[in-house]
Amino acid sequence: MSGTDRTTAVARTVTDVLQPRNVLLVGMLAIGAASAGDWTGLPWGFLGALCAGLVPAGYIEWERGRGTWGDRHVVDRTQRAPVFLVILGSLGTGALIMVLGHAPRGILIATCSLWVMTTVLLAVNTLWKISVDSAVASAVVALLSTTHSLWWLCAGAPALAVCWSRVALRYHSVAQTAAGAAVGAATAAGFLFA
Repeated sequence: MSGTDRTTAVARTVTDVLQPRNVLLVGMLAIGAASAGDWTGLPWGFLGALCAGLVPAGYIEWERGRGTWGDRHVVDRTQRAPVFLVILGSLGTGALIMVLGHAPRGILIATCSLWVMTTVLLAVNTLWKISVDSAVASAVVALLSTTHSLWWLCAGAPALAVCWSRVALRYHSVAQTAAGAAVGAATAAGFLFA
């Protein structure tokens, strides 16, 4: 295997393991637990993960099965709007359930912050192909740092690995991943207004 092939294989592994649905599942569970202060926040975290990552991933797989897209990355920027709309609807529904169910404040803020992030990504995506994977990885690190402790900033290394993998696979430019990561990191700003 050549050096280029090894790099591509490593980048593919990183992008598959740290794809948004996986990062959101782990991250939202941890945010839910931190928000409640104990295990009772886990179901709320799972609801957040379901709405932010699992429902959109299921939608993408459904569309792939129909032949709409070739893979989960939806590399054609012009085809991404329906995915963003599903995410916005799913997060909005999740936030409503959280309000009605008196969810811990932190998980509700995180869910609403992800909704705002997705709105920004949708707006930018109309003109430019911003990296959603980078945005999600960065957002989860920022949200965990806000709800748990600043030690979670050490998880920035895997977020950087996601950015690298997206560039190495030629799905995005450095600028597109940096912009995605910046938008994602800004999601923690929702806690400043809470």
